[in-house]
Amino acid sequence: MKLKIINGKNTGGLLAVLSFLMVTTGVRAQQQSFSYTQYMDNLTPLNPAYSLLDKAGSISSLARREWAGIEGAPTTFLFNGNLPIPSINASTGLIVLNDQFAIEHQTEVNAYFAKAIQLGPEHFLAVSINAGVRSYTANFSTLGTVDPVFANNINETRPNVGFGVLYYSSWYYLGVSIPELTINSLGTASIQDNTNFRNHYYFSGALITTLNDDFKFKPATLFSYAKGVPLIADISGTLYIKDIVGIGLNYRTNKEMAGMLTLNLDAFRIGYSYQFGTAPENLGGLNNATHEVTLSYRFGKGAANPKLL
Repeated sequence: MKLKIINGKNTGGLLAVLSFLMVTTGVRAQQQSFSYTQYMDNLTPLNPAYSLLDKAGSISSLARREWAGIEGAPTTFLFNGNLPIPSINASTGLIVLNDQFAIEHQTEVNAYFAKAIQLGPEHFLAVSINAGVRSYTANFSTLGTVDPVFANNINETRPNVGFGVLYYSSWYYLGVSIPELTINSLGTASIQDNTNFRNHYYFSGALITTLNDDFKFKPATLFSYAKGVPLIADISGTLYIKDIVGIGLNYRTNKEMAGMLTLNLDAFRIGYSYQFGTAPENLGGLNNATHEVTLSYRFGKGAANPKLL
């Protein structure tokens, strides 16, 4: 996902670890900041307007561990809660992100409000705004290096604002969003050159098709873009069996692939994905997988019915 400083006791050891990570995972600084594999089941953290697709309230959590087996590898926890306001066809909620990679630690808290207007019998246009704070900490002093670039720790907090637009019906949606509109940079001394704190643009779409009484298929896509960073496309497809079990595949154009499993148990949804690299060096055996687990609970009107879109 990103190239950051890894714990080390001296500069030589640090460079060795960085070289290893570049070989096994690609040049992370050229990729997007945080993203997650199971976006097709919960797009709200990237576009809060998506929360309007569900008339029930919900609480969702995600735990993601990248590069399993490597000390200091990226670990992410994501939480979002949604409360519908049906009287005005709106919703409000909270998004919390905690992302840590070795000495670097990022925390974000955003509240959002979304409102939809009806354009036709089954077609809606929704807009959202989110606002909050972003905190960034980098404990460079723990590296034990004499390099003056890493002489001082960084601890900065900045306000954040974002926007989202979503056009949707009962069986498909198309959206665009900027959940993190950065005006001031965070982490000015970071080796990643502020990649995580540039404005990130997301373009998304999905639809649900009924194959027969027992099977439904849901293709979805997500495009991520930031200035100076290559466009990344996520393409996925999930087959649902009796609206209970979902089996899916995801491919990301930065040479990553994932298998996904979803269980819809009344008001609960449990998801798991196993992501791995598809570059030649990964397929040859030098690969550190990413594990992602999600848990969602829906409450209120219609909560017991599975939400597939």
